[in-house]
Amino acid sequence: MKQYAMIINLERCVGCHACAVACRAEWQIPTREGYRRNWVRRLGPAKTSHGMSHTFYPGLCNHCDSPACIPVCPADRVEKTFTDPSGKTKTMEVAATWKDPFNGTVQIDQKRCLGCGACRDACPYGARYVNTQVANEDIDGEGIADKCTFCMPRVEKGLAPACVQTCITDARIFGFLDDPGSEVAAYVKKGARRLESANVKIGPNVYYYGKPRDLELLAKTSTPQVMPEVSSRRRMLAAIMQPAVRQVRTAGLLGLAGALAVQGLAEDGEKEE
Repeated sequence: MKQYAMIINLERCVGCHACAVACRAEWQIPTREGYRRNWVRRLGPAKTSHGMSHTFYPGLCNHCDSPACIPVCPADRVEKTFTDPSGKTKTMEVAATWKDPFNGTVQIDQKRCLGCGACRDACPYGARYVNTQVANEDIDGEGIADKCTFCMPRVEKGLAPACVQTCITDARIFGFLDDPGSEVAAYVKKGARRLESANVKIGPNVYYYGKPRDLELLAKTSTPQVMPEVSSRRRMLAAIMQPAVRQVRTAGLLGLAGALAVQGLAEDGEKEE
């Protein structure tokens, strides 16, 4: 499997937020706190073992080798066939989020997303959000999960991701990690690092390159130290049942007894930690 990856060169990043603005405009992300596919956070000034540092943390979905968001998705699994540019195909059973077997990106089927937030809660990098301003009409969901997709619709047309194209200092480099001739691979050989800790090793495919003091500050402030606790199965089941609860309430489809049974299941799930 090939793996798309991104390098962020902290020596070039000036914290202008052009990448985040371009992403928001490209994908029409609502202007609301917590709604973003990528971000830029100011770090420092702070003391490191290499001296004082002041840098930035441009973050986004890491399209990890072993994504924590995928196994927790409670949506029913369906068969999906993937096709690479050469025409080769592979069929897999996937829920509403998956890792593409040909390019390594993690994607979401927003038409099947339940809006339960399990994938958002599972990500140790906080790279997902649930857009509750958008109703999922196909399943009557509470919202739709969203995140960076590495701009696959653009990439499939031969374009660069919006953040890469817009970066005024060329601080973002995108390409295949396992292509030895790619600029991405060259940066990894030069020492670009992943944000991983002893307890969080899921293989993020966004790498950071920079001066030792800046990488140290980034690692200290922005590396997740524990894997998040994810909702229990009962809670996930309650999330799945929420559409049924609303239908019962509005249409009386199951009668009073059915309504009470579904409502009780949902409420039990909400109470369970």
